Amino acid sequence: MTAAATATPASRREAQKRDTILRAALKVFAESGLHGTPVPPIAAEAGVGVGTLYRYFDSKEALINAVFCDAKQRLQDHLLGDLDLLNPSRALFDTLWARLTTFARQDPESFQFLEMQDHHSYLTPHSRSQEQALLIPLGMMVIVGQRNGLLGEHLKPDLAIALFWGAFVGVFKAERLNYLTLDDDDLKRARDACWFAIANHNTPDNHNRDSAQ
Repeated sequence: MTAAATATPASRREAQKRDTILRAALKVFAESGLHGTPVPPIAAEAGVGVGTLYRYFDSKEALINAVFCDAKQRLQDHLLGDLDLLNPSRALFDTLWARLTTFARQDPESFQFLEMQDHHSYLTPHSRSQEQALLIPLGMMVIVGQRNGLLGEHLKPDLAIALFWGAFVGVFKAERLNYLTLDDDDLKRARDACWFAIANHNTPDNHNRDSAQ
């Protein structure tokens, strides 16, 4: 039997209360940032007392790490799923872009929280390992793509990933701040520009794609 099937009503209530606090913290952190956000507004958003919140998370730092790991796991599950990253292709790149777009649209608070840079000073080794669980497979995909000639070797794998992520985050952040409005054609052009930045343009397939754009 699964743990969920054997859980008692009390343990299920505890798990639900913890999830409620996590969702509330995600919402407040995404809206207000980390450094200037005290615990009481999070407790109020969750509908619990501050003392109750501290029964589940013994510090603000512990809460930040729990929110980070929860959001990062959802992103990893949504983004990587059943993809074979060791067989990179342009179609795989397009799928990753499409899945990331869906995540940003369907879970905007998690995406906004994960785009923040000010949470890194709070992260524990466990949280950093959660981040690496997403980055390492993507890094291997880039390495394999460079070795088989699909991707250019002019960028280090970590730099290629940072370029892709930074461009994507920048586009959606600009939309969130009402600096621009994105339609499907805009997103396709942004996707193609990111591909152009990391692709090996000396291969026939990529050369033909470049010529057609």
